[in-house]
Amino acid sequence: MRIAGCGCALADLIYTNVAFNGEAMRPLRSRELGDGGVVPGGLVFAEDFQKFVGMSSEDAIAALVGGRRPDHFNVGGPAIVALILAAQLLAGDQIAVDYFGTTGQDELAERIRTLVAQTPLGTADYTSRPGPTPRTLVLSDPQYDGGHGERAFVNQIGTAGEYGPNDLSERFFDADLVLFGATALMPRLHGSLSRLIVRAKEKGSLVVVTTVYDFPSEQRAPDKPWPLGEDERSWQHMDLLITDREEALRLSGAATLSEAVDLFRDRRLAACIITAGPDPVTFYAAEESLFERCQPSTLPVSSAVGRNKDACAAGDTTGCGDNFAGGVLAWLACQRAGEKKELRPLSLPVAAGICAGGAARFHLGGIKLESQPGERRREIGQLYADYRSQVASTVTLPKKFLG
Repeated sequence: MRIAGCGCALADLIYTNVAFNGEAMRPLRSRELGDGGVVPGGLVFAEDFQKFVGMSSEDAIAALVGGRRPDHFNVGGPAIVALILAAQLLAGDQIAVDYFGTTGQDELAERIRTLVAQTPLGTADYTSRPGPTPRTLVLSDPQYDGGHGERAFVNQIGTAGEYGPNDLSERFFDADLVLFGATALMPRLHGSLSRLIVRAKEKGSLVVVTTVYDFPSEQRAPDKPWPLGEDERSWQHMDLLITDREEALRLSGAATLSEAVDLFRDRRLAACIITAGPDPVTFYAAEESLFERCQPSTLPVSSAVGRNKDACAAGDTTGCGDNFAGGVLAWLACQRAGEKKELRPLSLPVAAGICAGGAARFHLGGIKLESQPGERRREIGQLYADYRSQVASTVTLPKKFLG
């Protein structure tokens, strides 16, 4: 059993305790859609941000944070973060997890590879090429949204802009489960996403797609739904879409979440999971999906995470959605490896994702290195045990995490 994933991977340079509603942030905040200003919960590209503020991104952020250096460096990017967690969770199950992507050939690339080498992720296809390593300046305000916290991102695309379909070898498509993660930040991949999904399905892979705030599409056409690949085949051939509420609304062009779900079903999207920060997670599986059919349903986030405010204070919300996806991938791989037939209810991987995403609140950045193999599985398993009791009246979860 093998998972292969491609998509966004980069260096996260994280600044904590940035007040989004403070006076210093005011001149950097977006005033209208697509203008290049900072958007809480959203991403802007460095080139557009520099035009908006009239100076380099680094100088603008330095002025905002009083000249201090980043508080934390970590590996970031929805694809690689999800895959790293999946690899950590599955390390004892003889399920390989490989990442396909690229870095530049600079100091940031060396720092990324040093961290990734301390995880079980397969990196034989994680190449390098001349140019700057993709990076994101992450601004984190743990007090935003009534204390739930939020981040904003300033992204330099770097060598990720050159990575395209021809960089994916046959080994990628031979995997049992493939992830296309946040390809909107890798424009050559994103522009060919439909045919890549179809190719993976033709090879017999289970296809999972995760999204990211699609700032390029927002800039080009803020009044139109974001494209997901070059045509409707993306929607009709993927097995599972994992997105968040804002991205679901922009992908569908809907005004409400329920309308977005209806539009996704009209486009023959087989199954979907929509996260919403501290609000319940929405999901559904159509009759033609690999999952047991279920009407649109919800599950709450973990109450144990909210109760443990001391632990949350040591971390931030960076990586919660990415780790959510990693938990879902791990659960799907375990089910697929053990049964080789129709997957069990979609509520089960949703629960695994909720616990994995919640656990990310307890550390800075997207990934957490293990002091010993199995550490992450035990930590998230403890949250899962509590969550199983929390939702017992709604859904019956297996006793064992990833069991």
